[in-house]
Amino acid sequence: MNAGTTSSDIQIECQSSEAFTRWLVELPGTLAVTTYQAGKLALLGWRDKQPALLMRQFEKPMGLAVGPGKLALATRHEITLFANAPLLAHDFMPEEPGRYDALYLPRASYYTGDVNVHDVAFADDGLWYVNSRFSCLSGLSKDFSFVPRWQPPFISELVPEDRCHLNGLAVVDGKPKYVTALGETDTVGGWRDNKASGGVMMDIQSNSILLRGLSMPHSPRWHQGRLCLLNSGAGELLRYDPIQGQAHVICTLPAYLRGLCLIGRYAVIGMCQIRERHIFGGLPVQQRFDKLVCGLAVVDLQTRADWDVRIHFWVYRALRHPIPARRSLPESAELR
Repeated sequence: MNAGTTSSDIQIECQSSEAFTRWLVELPGTLAVTTYQAGKLALLGWRDKQPALLMRQFEKPMGLAVGPGKLALATRHEITLFANAPLLAHDFMPEEPGRYDALYLPRASYYTGDVNVHDVAFADDGLWYVNSRFSCLSGLSKDFSFVPRWQPPFISELVPEDRCHLNGLAVVDGKPKYVTALGETDTVGGWRDNKASGGVMMDIQSNSILLRGLSMPHSPRWHQGRLCLLNSGAGELLRYDPIQGQAHVICTLPAYLRGLCLIGRYAVIGMCQIRERHIFGGLPVQQRFDKLVCGLAVVDLQTRADWDVRIHFWVYRALRHPIPARRSLPESAELR
């Protein structure tokens, strides 16, 4: 926050479609969304007759993992573990007893340093996380910044050079299984030269590359016996068929995609605009859509029907940027 700017100068505006609201009413829980540019963890749920939004400040929040009664949050220099304290939740706000049914409190923090943590995931043997700067999967340590647990076979040494931009991790049956990377490269930032089509998805148990030719892939997720992932640079949600060894497009959205959560029959997808052209310029999604949007989308995986269910977050510093009038939601995204 700049000098002279106070918290009262920052206004947050949310807008959602009616379909998103209907879906949120039926959601048996709360959505947690990180946005590292704004430094926020947003908790979105339903209270009484309207959506409820709770924002918490962290330094560069990135990966977020959920387990029974616990959370893990990766920030710029550390990973913090939270545990639910349900006995304290009911009276957390004395003036409104019963407002909250869960209260997650920080219980331990592990200092990792600036290793650019992306996905984090709970496995049977503890928490795993994607160490993008050192191009490996890592584990927590009481004595070191990280403990290397796996690296792509094309990475020759673990050095802080972001050689392939390893970013996504999926756990299957309690064991890390699938990862995504933006390149199959072994030089300093080598993935940048072919970012539009050099992405890969790998099986770490067999050390094999399952998919090539992806555009900045992220967020592989295993759910109900199926694997989905984001082909972010093309704005696509993919489903991988292990029998055919191919990925099929479920839908295409007008955004750079980052962050995927599968809930029952629905996929919740984070959508981003592209402002930094040096790294993100020249991507297929920019050729496909004239305007990209920022927010959340929910896609029905059974009917493949995109309800245009999105909620948009805007954060403004009122001293420097006036609050614009409400914008209409974009048209329904292209479906395949």
